[in-house]
Amino acid sequence: MAIPMRKIVAALSLLILLIMAAPGLRLRAQEVAVNKDNRTIAVTTSADATADADTAIVQVGFLAYGPDEHAAYANGSRISNAIVHALTEAGVAADAMQSENQSILPVQQYAGQDWTPEEKVERKFQVQQSWTVKTGAKNAAMVLDVAVKAGANQSGQIEWTIADDDPLQARAAGLALARARQIAQQMAQGLGAALGPLLYASNEAPPRRVEPMMRSLAVGGAPAPAEKVEPLSIAARKVTRSATVHAMFAIQ
Repeated sequence: MAIPMRKIVAALSLLILLIMAAPGLRLRAQEVAVNKDNRTIAVTTSADATADADTAIVQVGFLAYGPDEHAAYANGSRISNAIVHALTEAGVAADAMQSENQSILPVQQYAGQDWTPEEKVERKFQVQQSWTVKTGAKNAAMVLDVAVKAGANQSGQIEWTIADDDPLQARAAGLALARARQIAQQMAQGLGAALGPLLYASNEAPPRRVEPMMRSLAVGGAPAPAEKVEPLSIAARKVTRSATVHAMFAIQ
């Protein structure tokens, strides 16, 4: 049995309304009129854009002990100032270093089960401190090397990023929109129609993800090295930005 034309038109109109009500396509009625004379195709697509990292945020920190609170604090103070002094001498600007956390606490009874009796006596209290150091990607290995040799025995995580994020994010959005247009063009051809102008587009950028290099270096003391040790071989990672575009095109 043939379906009446008015029912087909009504069904198409309902489908278009449902598409427009989907998340991300918040169109106001006065901007795009939805009726049987205004046919549209809605597309949601994503794309990535990648670039070489030019900035590194290096995590440095230390863990130190003492037989009592005063001795632990004095030991921690010595190491803390030695790390900052070494980084400053290496050319790291003061405003590139930011404190993350610091604490002085009694050592928990369950900790240090493998310690010798002498170590247990000398490690009744512990001091922890950490910083982030922002530097050029090419200097990440140098910053880590300087900090570790100055006593930063809990270090190593690196976040790779770029100084100006907007162009890369815009490139990802542009690629996503171009892909949306290509998909819409194919859909229009399948419907036997011609793709019309873009009526609406929105960009949704996902939250950024930290790209760690490692959790931390081994915890221990900070004796002066017996021989010259070269910095770790560290290669900067690529930085990727993603964008999700919701686009609506007219079809003719």
